[in-house]
Amino acid sequence: MDSPTSPGDSSTARIVARTSMMDSIRACGLSGLAGVRIDKEDLRRRLLIPQYLRLAMLDSIKKKDVDGGDQHFQICSEDVRSPESPMVVFINPRSGGRHGPVLKERLQQLISEEQVFDLQDVKPHEFVRYGLGCLEKWGDNGDICAKETRESIRVVVAGGDGTVGWVLGCLGELYQKGREPVPPVAIIPLGTGNDLSRSFGWGGSFPSIAWKAAIKRTLLRATTGPIARLDSWHVFVQMPGGEVVDPPYSLKATEECSLDRTLEIDGDVPDKVNYYDGVFYNYFSIGMDAQVAYGFHHLRNEKPYLAQGPISNKIIYSGYSCTQGWFLTPCMSDPGLRGLKNILKMYVKKVNCSEWEQVPIPKSVRAIVCLNLHNYGSGRNPWGNLKPEYLEKRGFVEAHADDGLLEIFGLKQGWHASFVMVELISAKHIAQAASIRLEIRGGNWKDAFMQMDGEPWKQPLSADYSTYVEIKRVPFQSLMISDYRGFTLIYDFGFSDFPVFGALLNQTTEALIEAPVSLTVDSL
Repeated sequence: MDSPTSPGDSSTARIVARTSMMDSIRACGLSGLAGVRIDKEDLRRRLLIPQYLRLAMLDSIKKKDVDGGDQHFQICSEDVRSPESPMVVFINPRSGGRHGPVLKERLQQLISEEQVFDLQDVKPHEFVRYGLGCLEKWGDNGDICAKETRESIRVVVAGGDGTVGWVLGCLGELYQKGREPVPPVAIIPLGTGNDLSRSFGWGGSFPSIAWKAAIKRTLLRATTGPIARLDSWHVFVQMPGGEVVDPPYSLKATEECSLDRTLEIDGDVPDKVNYYDGVFYNYFSIGMDAQVAYGFHHLRNEKPYLAQGPISNKIIYSGYSCTQGWFLTPCMSDPGLRGLKNILKMYVKKVNCSEWEQVPIPKSVRAIVCLNLHNYGSGRNPWGNLKPEYLEKRGFVEAHADDGLLEIFGLKQGWHASFVMVELISAKHIAQAASIRLEIRGGNWKDAFMQMDGEPWKQPLSADYSTYVEIKRVPFQSLMISDYRGFTLIYDFGFSDFPVFGALLNQTTEALIEAPVSLTVDSL
């Protein structure tokens, strides 16, 4: 029987998810060394917003009032021009081993203090409502410089996937309120997995060698990179009375939940119902992988000295996964380790179809992932590059981040996940869907574990009433700046002879190859 995966199938438009040596080279700031030297002052001229606008935006944000910067107002004269590519940067100083403060200082030198926002001080929704609102007001009042700056401004986010999603979500307010254009977003990867960053060509980690020059190149490429589109997905949770334990930032309590009423709810609805909603860009998952992520996050919060960067995070995460029954604990010894089929029903709407269809859950599956990007788990591609004949046989289409579909796959246990993550096999393909509903009822399970874009939570379950999770596509797409320049270099670390431990070895080796211990310009 032919394999459904075709390793050789590729194109320049396709995002290659496998961790590559090019990621490591670019992470070290060595990509493009043969190119023309970037002049600091020329770069600054491209990015620097005129002083009166910078100060007006900052005052408006501080006062939380679009009129807060009126004292700086002036009609743009001939000698005050809008920059070629105005840019603001958001930095999460808590991401990626605390590189934020050093990076913040460097970026302020390259651009200006007023255009670099520490997310501990300035929240992205404040920038959207008051900073951009200030530019819009002045543009409407006849300030051409403010109008042109607002129309061409771009955003760079220095942080992990969660930080990027936070900024993208706040920029989404502009669509909802008809305040277009929406600024596109580039990424400086400071997180652990950085799958969003990998998906749009910005690499898998913060540069550790020649990083000052690398930051200049990143800013320059952010001014000229092509714009790509990214789907985002709305998650609604309806649950019996009670509260989600430790909900992530991306999941908010709400007064009501708009579940699709064309699919009837089985059984009784409790008198008290709680609702939550949130948005994800990369993936939503339920099951064992989310349980491991939940435990890892709590361990990191309790012992923050362990979280010193991607290297230690990946090693600890890999070790922690071995302690949760993901590999060795027999399923029959603990109801919490049985397959999701025992607690879960899944319904999907396929593309261009208005009817819900129930999809059977394979008995052996212990984690289900709904994936939007090609990248998952620090650059892996568990869905795989599938052959056209297999796609046709299963009724699938080629996966893209802007196709309005989620790829749904299952992981059986740690051993299966290891094979999948080193891409010896594909994951258990379940469905492609434009909308998804999960119905979960506890029984012997007291709670389930869920996560979206790396933010996990523990969801309490009831034996008498169902919890519903519904996933729908957000009606507008986010704009991303791509840093792909027409080349792809894949480097396999070669642990196919050790499939059982392949995933753990790959993650650990990837972490070590990114460490600034011996990799130098001369050695390359």
